Amino acid sequence: MLLMFGVFAVLFYIDGSTGYRKKNEIYYLHKTFQIANEEFSKMNSSGALTPAEWKDHAARQSVAFPDDRTILPVSLTLPMPWPEILHDYERMKPLQWNILWREYTRERGLGSSPPESPYDAGKIREQWIVGGVCAMLVATAAFFLLRTLGRSISADAEAVTTQRGKRIPYPDLKTLDLRKWDTKGIALIDYDGASGKGRIRIDGLTYGGFKKDNDEPAERLMRLIRSRFSGEIIEYASFSDSQSKDDASTPA
Repeated sequence: MLLMFGVFAVLFYIDGSTGYRKKNEIYYLHKTFQIANEEFSKMNSSGALTPAEWKDHAARQSVAFPDDRTILPVSLTLPMPWPEILHDYERMKPLQWNILWREYTRERGLGSSPPESPYDAGKIREQWIVGGVCAMLVATAAFFLLRTLGRSISADAEAVTTQRGKRIPYPDLKTLDLRKWDTKGIALIDYDGASGKGRIRIDGLTYGGFKKDNDEPAERLMRLIRSRFSGEIIEYASFSDSQSKDDASTPA
């Protein structure tokens, strides 16, 4: 969870700070190539447009960015003149603006696929908000992770030592609930005696795990506890056990 929320927080931060703004720049630049293509076609409808006339016209144009600077990259200098490739009469003449766009983006190291529509200030603000929520979840997950890493549970021949360092002798252990052990790796042990009264929660995934290549530390811990446990064990009966009891109770 820490890794997942951390990745989300970084991605939302990138989109909110630079990602969406850069995509907006690409969107309006892409639109400029379309506009330049249309203007060239109109101006040269009679075939009389000269390279000098087109170059002079293109030099006086600028990319039509919106007035709201908050949705554009901070480093963007405005007004931005049309890209030089659009000033070239010979390259514009075939009216293949999409080819010019791919050449331009390849030279600039930009993504050639613009978004379908620009991102407004509200969309950018959403990235900051969701990113902030993910950052808080990262902090929460990190807190619980650090708290868990500092805890351990163990057992020896005489007692179980809890996460808080309290030793509970085996005679004080009264009930061992294993109903969630096989499915969730969780066991509950109620104790009552000289050591006090309370409950021990053993989370096998947290304390040791069940990896076979690591000799299943959680299972080894539970086997040791069960070998010395003398109280009541609560667990789900297997189908084979239930069937054998039914068969034994059925008269011949």
